[in-house]
Amino acid sequence: VQLQASGGGLVQAGGSLRLSCVASGFNLYSYGIGWFRQAPGKEREGVSYIRRSSGSTFYAASVKGRFTISRDVAKNTVYLQMNSLKPEDTAIYYCAATPKGLIASSWSTERNMHHWGQGTLVTVSS
Repeated sequence: VQLQASGGGLVQAGGSLRLSCVASGFNLYSYGIGWFRQAPGKEREGVSYIRRSSGSTFYAASVKGRFTISRDVAKNTVYLQMNSLKPEDTAIYYCAATPKGLIASSWSTERNMHHWGQGTLVTVSS
C-alpha cells in the first residue's frame, strides 16, 4: 500500500490549489482516504475524508465550504480542491488511507488511519 501526495505550492490568500493523492496497492472502494495537515508548531489535524465504497464526504469546520474532496476511482486518485485559501491554511498536507468505514465522529482521528503518504507543503501568503 502506497500513497503519493502532490500539488502543494505557494499561493496568495484567496487563491486555489488542488492536491492529489495517488493510491497504489488497493482500490478506493475498499479504503477511505483522509487529508490531514500540520501547521508549524501545531498538532496534525483532520481536514477532510472520503469514505470507502459510498464515497460520503466529511470536512473540518474550518474548511467546510472552501475545500472539496473527490475521487477518481479509475485513476485511483483522491483530490482536495482548496479554494479561498487563507494564511492559516499554511501547513504540510498528508493523505492517509483506512480500510475502516469511518463516520463523522471518527474520521479525523489519526489512529484510525492505517497508511500514510508523504506530505506536500501548502504555503498561503497574505
